[in-house]
Amino acid sequence: MASQPPFKKILIANRGEIALRVIRAARELGIQTVVVYSQPDEGSLPVLLADESVCVGPAASKDSYLNIPNILSAALMTGAEAIHPGYGFMAENPDFAEMCRDHGIIFIGPTPESMHALGSKAGGRQIAAASNVPTVPGTGVLESVEEALTAAKQIGYPVLLKASAGGGGRGQKIVRTQDELRTAFSQAQDEARLYFGDPALIMEKFIEEFRHVEVQVLGDGKGHVIHIGERDCSIQRRNQKLIEEAPSTLPQPLREEILSAGVRLAKYVNYAGAGTLEFIVDRDGNYYFMEMNTRIQVEHCVSEMISGIDLVRWQILIAAGYPLTLQQEDVKLQGHAIECRINAEDPKKDFRPSAGKIDNIHFAGGPGVRVDTHAYSGYVIPPHYDSLIGKLIVHAPDREWAIARMKRALEETVVEGVKTTIPLYIQIMDNPYYKRGAVLTNFLKTRMEM
Repeated sequence: MASQPPFKKILIANRGEIALRVIRAARELGIQTVVVYSQPDEGSLPVLLADESVCVGPAASKDSYLNIPNILSAALMTGAEAIHPGYGFMAENPDFAEMCRDHGIIFIGPTPESMHALGSKAGGRQIAAASNVPTVPGTGVLESVEEALTAAKQIGYPVLLKASAGGGGRGQKIVRTQDELRTAFSQAQDEARLYFGDPALIMEKFIEEFRHVEVQVLGDGKGHVIHIGERDCSIQRRNQKLIEEAPSTLPQPLREEILSAGVRLAKYVNYAGAGTLEFIVDRDGNYYFMEMNTRIQVEHCVSEMISGIDLVRWQILIAAGYPLTLQQEDVKLQGHAIECRINAEDPKKDFRPSAGKIDNIHFAGGPGVRVDTHAYSGYVIPPHYDSLIGKLIVHAPDREWAIARMKRALEETVVEGVKTTIPLYIQIMDNPYYKRGAVLTNFLKTRMEM
């Protein structure tokens, strides 16, 4: 595809398994890598495996992985031509992307203009409406609690307050009464300000039971957009995903409709790079656009497994100006893939984080098994960041086989020294509701004994 490396050197502004994933893709393209790190991450695998590494600050994210001057300085100092932001941290920050451009550094992702347009839930709703993609009944940004009370009366309780700039389940409040709304509004604003630096809230009708389905797309920024199928990410805790699979178990006509909607919206904004459009699907088969994540997703692996397409490689190539030569008919989705996020958490204690030293770790192997992890025996999980220590992904000819393969792989995996979510996932693989695809976002509350 590329006779010469698309870049000589790129900087990876992230940590953990996604930093390692980008290092591997870059190395296969003949690109040198620089990884930035915080002081506690000095001994991490990405730092050990990158060609160069630069410490950008102490443990706190705001002083290191969110420290824009230090990250840009590291890129300029090392001669990096581009920055890959991974997911989280700076990945969806349009100001950072714009500053990269101002400094002559290519941001491996969509344009700042696309990110600005799609970066808020309010903006996403407007674009969805313009591209004829259905959204949950709701509002734009709410200016006051009085405006929220009026809107809730029109929409009908229960409603969901959401941080317009948010993601990952942060800054969300389910509200069932008028009295609750008065308190929840200020709480949600405070949380939105704390996590995202922006107190703006929107409101949507709260749908009690639904599937969380998302569409993976690739675009060239010139109107050519293809999808790489859809994923079901309904098994969650506190609105954060635990297990993802591709394809979903939705009826084929509904799948096609959602995929078409995702491509249509991405084309409307001339999207460039890899992106994910997230949808709610209710019990009646109605689907609604929630938001677009303008970055690579944690769960991109299941789409790669069923398609054979390297999404991170394509991110880099598109950012370097290579044409997206893939046409929709080139995308052949085969079999079924499941991903379990291995988190250092204790599910029996409300998923309390379990930072500390990993005394021993061994991941499964065998046919159709992939492991993306930065953890190793002796690695100390810092308490400052997300609890994800790895992802276990399996692929098989059909869903039933994939479930059996995942259970086998989970039972082979050993992590000693910290608590993990592995025992919970083994239970889920045996759950009759999960086995038949009866999965909604309240699965853990309604279908599992925790």
